[in-house]
Amino acid sequence: MITCEEFVAELEQSIQTRFARLAQLSSAGEPSEDLTIDRLLIVALKNELEASEIAAIWLPDTKELSVKLALARQVGDEAKHYRLIEARLTELGVDTSKIDPRVGGFSPLFTYLRGLTDTTTRVAAGQFTREGMALVRNQCFIEFCEVREDPQTAALYRDIIQPDERHHHELGRSLLANFVSTDEERVGAQEAAMRTLELAEEAQETARLKAGISRAPGC
Repeated sequence: MITCEEFVAELEQSIQTRFARLAQLSSAGEPSEDLTIDRLLIVALKNELEASEIAAIWLPDTKELSVKLALARQVGDEAKHYRLIEARLTELGVDTSKIDPRVGGFSPLFTYLRGLTDTTTRVAAGQFTREGMALVRNQCFIEFCEVREDPQTAALYRDIIQPDERHHHELGRSLLANFVSTDEERVGAQEAAMRTLELAEEAQETARLKAGISRAPGC
């Protein structure tokens, strides 16, 4: 049987292929003029809130100290991102007091993640896969900001948010190797990663087809 590190490397190669597909979906089609930076930042608020909340939900019953501390940092990072995006929206002239990202309920991805109960699937789906997806989607958004000549928002994502998300993903990768020593754990990790990607792709296509939203950042 391959080592835990080899398994994680193979899984990462698989999800990187899917990340490339997600990048294509995220940047598909010609954006309309009403697809504005502030509109996409409002979408980002919901993503950041859900990312912070799911980490907070997982934190209390996580037994492993390394994962517990990683989740604690993520709660703070995602909440920080929320406030930074909120401040940028204010600079763009948006009255953020009228925005409540909880309206409409939780996303299907949040609902799926909330139902995960073991550390292996949580790390595989959360830090490892979801945070990796955030890097891909945020890069699409940065490029969109540059095309729309908004260097301030591009810099916010490139210089502050992306380094945090990269840390979450890379930490998830190193942590995952500690929890995939059995066949059952490896199957669980792979299924959780793939299901997370499927839900993200479905959400992206639904947003594009129903609301004309593409190039939205991750979390």
